[in-house]
Amino acid sequence: MKITDITIRHLRMKLKSPFTTSFGTFTDKDFLLLEAKEEDGTVGWGESVAFNAPWYNEETLQTNWHMLEEFLIPLILDKEISHPNKVNEIFAAIRKNNMAKSTLEGAVWDIYAQQTNQSLASALGGTNDRVEVGISIGIQDSVDTLVSTARGFINEGYKRIKVKIKPGWDIDVMRTLRKNFPDTEIMADANSAYRLKDIDLLKQLDEFDLMMIEQPLASDDIIDHARLQKELQTPICLDESIHSLEDTRKAVELGSAGIINIKIGRVGGLTEAKKIHDYCQQHDIPVWCGGMLESGIGRSHNVALTSLPNFTLPGDTASSSRYWEKDIIEPEVIADDGCINVPESAGIGYTVNRETVESFTVSKKDYS
Repeated sequence: MKITDITIRHLRMKLKSPFTTSFGTFTDKDFLLLEAKEEDGTVGWGESVAFNAPWYNEETLQTNWHMLEEFLIPLILDKEISHPNKVNEIFAAIRKNNMAKSTLEGAVWDIYAQQTNQSLASALGGTNDRVEVGISIGIQDSVDTLVSTARGFINEGYKRIKVKIKPGWDIDVMRTLRKNFPDTEIMADANSAYRLKDIDLLKQLDEFDLMMIEQPLASDDIIDHARLQKELQTPICLDESIHSLEDTRKAVELGSAGIINIKIGRVGGLTEAKKIHDYCQQHDIPVWCGGMLESGIGRSHNVALTSLPNFTLPGDTASSSRYWEKDIIEPEVIADDGCINVPESAGIGYTVNRETVESFTVSKKDYS
């Protein structure tokens, strides 16, 4: 294939309600939407999951645009690409900037799936036609509000509740949740809010029979996580620490985690995400797909990836209506009794509503 035209848009979508984690509160989601056109006219879509500020990792919306414009687009535009896997190789000389890379690579995968008349899930080797999903709940104003919010999602059929924690909002919160929902799968997500000195506190989480505790320690650590995992009965899941297959191998060999969260943007795209999935499957490490408050484009890529067989734990890809009054795709992503049907039509399986995209667009630029 040959990409002849690319458009980058800065979109801003208002969240239905504020979303709070250990590193900040979000009321709007700013993100980049990339549209790529192949010489035969086929259009593919990719989404950057970078935030406005470097809270989650070092990337931002602004740095992603810079990397795409100055480095990544010139490497792709008007060049022959035999397969989307090759994009990973083409970008290899550019260090890190994984979210920027993923934005463009995702659009190439979408085009490839359409041109080969298969769904993105099938193009990746997916085998599941229906995927289980959970819900992620941010830090709330009170424990009572958290319990009420969780009950609502459990009643909707979501298969797992993920709760954000931080020092001072952890043990008593999880104890109350477990008391109210004794049979629900619950996990805690710390977003690197703790240090190894907190080991005695973190060991108290074993009391609550959690699925996992996600990324309790530093975002760039796998050594201290290995030490902590030896002290915990609860499995540790690594998120921010995993940027590549090589990171995954080291973490597994060190015993730093029993579970891996795969986020497409964090690891640099679908190709690397699939490699990590395959490695974990070979080593009996379950994986699940994390969320980054994506719009429907990013959400559709998550659904396709989650169709791979080793995604045995419910992911974060909830219904579009969980976050947005109106999404930019049709139909919107819908979770029915905690499950999402994997689209069967060619490409991402959803239609982009261009009128809605334009209504959310802050700025855009064309490249050809």
